[in-house]
Amino acid sequence: MSFGQAITTVFTNYVNFRGRATRSEFWWFYLFMVIVSTVLYTITMVGISTSADPQRWGALAQVGIIATLVWFLVTILPVSAVWFRRLHDSGKSGWWYLLTIASGVLGFVLFALSALQNQVLFAAGAVLGLLSGIGGIVLLVFALLPGTPGPNRFGDEPTSRRPVA
Repeated sequence: MSFGQAITTVFTNYVNFRGRATRSEFWWFYLFMVIVSTVLYTITMVGISTSADPQRWGALAQVGIIATLVWFLVTILPVSAVWFRRLHDSGKSGWWYLLTIASGVLGFVLFALSALQNQVLFAAGAVLGLLSGIGGIVLLVFALLPGTPGPNRFGDEPTSRRPVA
């Protein structure tokens, strides 16, 4: 699967949490996400660093922040769906992805609440943040693993990986 095909496939299947995604589909799309995110981050940082008043960001920074937020909202479903399908390809449940995301979000919330000088919330946030990091490493390993050959409990082998007869 090519770079363009992967992007098209993921956005076409943006709410498809069933079936399987090949490594090439997943990693080409992941590269696309990194490129777009880097461009948006660069726009935002240039806007912030060139602002004359450090208390007020310039228009470029505001455009970058708004574009980043829109990009996040537009891609949250396709990113989640391709993660589910990639995990399915290696015989794993997509819930691994949600567990990692949920622990990261909850850890962040607890860290934010710990600003109220609550040591218990700080410790809980730290533990959940650590678990999210470990979960991220586990997900990375799962995403790197080859898919199971032939059909598995999540569906048939993706056609782009089948040998040509």
